Amino acid sequence: MRERTELEDRLGSLARFESELEDALTLVELGEAESDSAAEAEGLGLLRNLKREAERRRIEVLLSGEADQNDTYIEVHAGAGGTESCDWARMLLRMYIRWAERQKFKVEIIEETPGEEAGIKSGTLLVKGHNAHGWAKTESGVHRLVRISPFDSNARRHTSFASVWVYPVIDDRITIDVKESDCRIDTYRSSGAGGQHVNTTDSAVRITHIPTGIVVACQSERSQHKNRATAWNMLRARLYEREMEKREAAASATEAAKTDIGWGHQIRSYVLQPYQLVKDLRTGVVSSSPSDVLDGDLAPFMEAALAQKVYGGGPAEVEDVD
Repeated sequence: MRERTELEDRLGSLARFESELEDALTLVELGEAESDSAAEAEGLGLLRNLKREAERRRIEVLLSGEADQNDTYIEVHAGAGGTESCDWARMLLRMYIRWAERQKFKVEIIEETPGEEAGIKSGTLLVKGHNAHGWAKTESGVHRLVRISPFDSNARRHTSFASVWVYPVIDDRITIDVKESDCRIDTYRSSGAGGQHVNTTDSAVRITHIPTGIVVACQSERSQHKNRATAWNMLRARLYEREMEKREAAASATEAAKTDIGWGHQIRSYVLQPYQLVKDLRTGVVSSSPSDVLDGDLAPFMEAALAQKVYGGGPAEVEDVD
């Protein structure tokens, strides 16, 4: 049923695309025939939008990885920089929530550990939607922020780092055998909102997989049993992602980027001061509007990273329609 729904959606999208293309061409032809510059300009604008949409869909069709179509977890961890980095981690978590909402995905906050003064030390999102993991997977790595610190009374410029880790929700048909004897399970009081019950009982759960050092945590539910079940699912997903990366011979580079959240390992820089710029260091894609990017406008960066991964080149350029 899932495959059928996906095929129906693709066929429906193709039919809508063909209809919009026909309408745009008709507008252009009418504008030229009747010397109606407004109609012609509208038709050309529609064609430009359709060209961009065609490029996006061309990349999406090539999301053929083993787990690209799955839902995904997105983890954010503060790195070097203390309170600054905790605040930066919070900003990144919000950015991915906004991105998921723009994509019409469903998003849930699974875990959030607040910083000592501001922001968060870590946070985990569950993003549900078709190809959610395929789109988000290229975001794994270290993200660097340069800005005038709101926490510095001398208004000095600070550099902060945070890491992002993206891994898929594993399919129910895949069995991951995890020995409970290999894990350490800790329970603690949730630190977020949720009322008296959440704050006074040990409902939050953290599981550490000792052989690999992988740690997952969940505190989204009032019930410890529900949080425990979610944490086990997250651990299985992390182990599954680890195995896939080994098969793709990419684990060493990814782990190296994850272990040192600081200088020399970043995949993207966000500069708010002394100028406004976001630059992806892998693809060269640049945005002069950090506010839009931090509000979830990640499509150009994700599309370019996917295109580079698929075709081995840089970002695809969209030409104007003459």
